Parts: sequence; structure tokens; C-alpha cells
Amino acid sequence: MAGPKACCIHDGRGVMTLPLNVRAGIASASVALILIALKGYASWETGSAAMLGSLADTTLDLIASLVTLYGVRLAATPADQQHRFGHGKAEAIAAFFQVVLISLSAFWIAVSAVQRLLAGDRPEAAETGIAVSAIALVLTLALVTYQRRVIARTGSIAISTDRMHYQSDLLLNAAVIGALAMDHYAGIGGADAVAGMAIALWLLHGAYRASHEAIDQLMDKEWPEERRRAFVEVANRHPELRGIHDLRTRTAGNRDFVQFHVWVDPEMTVGDAHRVMDEVEDKLRAAFPGVEILIHPDPTGHIDHGEETFP
Repeated sequence: MAGPKACCIHDGRGVMTLPLNVRAGIASASVALILIALKGYASWETGSAAMLGSLADTTLDLIASLVTLYGVRLAATPADQQHRFGHGKAEAIAAFFQVVLISLSAFWIAVSAVQRLLAGDRPEAAETGIAVSAIALVLTLALVTYQRRVIARTGSIAISTDRMHYQSDLLLNAAVIGALAMDHYAGIGGADAVAGMAIALWLLHGAYRASHEAIDQLMDKEWPEERRRAFVEVANRHPELRGIHDLRTRTAGNRDFVQFHVWVDPEMTVGDAHRVMDEVEDKLRAAFPGVEILIHPDPTGHIDHGEETFP
């Protein structure tokens, strides 16, 4: 069986390096720290509801990024005696924690924006807020571009969720720039507060979308039907298999698990059955790298009530 990914890897020269998803977590936390400092200053100078919402969102981004970093490091550690299937679900837990933080952030931003709209408050020193938001836009764009590359190579759900709310930050920063510009240069009162409420709604939408995949992993949802069928098709190519049944699949972090029963000739010896299982596993690992596979042989025709079959 394929083993779990180690928390650290060695390059060709024997130098220990951090996995890509861990490095992405560090990059995310670093960017959040820089943005908190910049937005804290801008929020103090401008009194903008949109900028205050952006600051609150980035502060929660930092907390979420630290949780993500811990989650991906834990998920990357090898299986142990207490966690024989590894620690992959730590990523889904970290992702779900982020969803909660994003939802709380959105609620707080919306309340703040409504209060400022009712009070008729308007931002000051708009140029400072616009400049800081522009810097934040560039830094965030660089981060999400890097995260996209990491996700493509690791499939990390925690980094994927982290990227989702940083993607929303791109719109958030653009909205802050637009709101401050409209209020300061065009004299449109309330634009700042309305932008704050729009940002809150966008964050809630992102949290709703992000929650689905995390919950699916925590609940051991089956693979998509198309992928399950492709897996069965590869396994069924072995000439000595007479069918497959009781297929079960799940994903935990960046690791996939599959277990299933196969029908073989009831006259086959234990040694021959073991050889067939090894050959089937080799073919499946070549087509589905990194998947942990457990196969149970049954005599042809044996089936428990209600099992799914793939003749």
C-alpha cells in the first residue's frame, strides 16, 4: 500500500525541505501579517467602514491561515498507532474552522456597515485607504496565484479553502477602492457603507460554498460516480477476476482510500489469490497514484445482502 506523505521531504542533495502545502500555509500567514499592519493604519486614518471590514477580514484571515498551517502540517504526518489511517482529516477540520471564522467576519462587517450608514458617517483620508488597498490587492493576487499552483500539485482542501477566502479578498480590496473613490471624488454618500454590506454578503456566499467539501470529507462521502467507475474499469481488466462488489471509497485531506471485494475462482489456492490481488493493486496504483487499496477475495457468486456489484 502507498504510505502517507511525510511532513518533510528531501531534495536530490539530501536537504530537508517543507512540503508545498506547508510552505503555502506559511506564505498565507506572512501575507496576512503584512496586510493587517497596512490596513490597521489605513483604518485608523480613514475611519472607513469598508476599510474596517477589510481589516477585520484580514485579521480573521491570519487566524485561519495559522489554523490551516497547523492542519496541513498535522495532515502530512505519517500514520501512527493511534491514527492508522493517517491524519488527513485534519485538513477538513481546518477548512471547516475557516468557514466559521469567515461567517463571523461577514456578520460583524455587515453590522458595522449598517451602523455607519444609519449614522451617516463618511470616511476621511481616502487617498491613504486607496493606496493601502491597492498594495493589498497586489500582494493577495500574488498569494492566490501561488496557492493555485500548490493546490494543483497537492490537492490540499485546507489550502483550497484558504485560497477561496483570499480570492474574495481580491474583490474586497477592489470594493474598498471603489467605495472610497466614489465617496471622496464623486461625493456619493453611503457608498462606503454599502460596499461594506456587499463584502459581508460575498463572504457569506464563499463560506457556504467552502463548507460543502469539508463536510463531505468529514462524513466520508464517496468519490464521484465517474471516478468510481474508472477505478472499477481498471480493476476489472485482470483476466482472473470474475467481478467486483462492495466498493467503498473516501478521501481524507490529500489521501484517498478504497476497499472492495472481488470474485475469484473458488478452486484457486490462497497463494494464487494473493498473486492476483497484488497484480490488481499494481495496475490500480499505476492508474491512481497514492490511493491506499484494500482488497478482499470472495468465491465467485458470494455476496452479502444489499451490496453493490460490478460484474
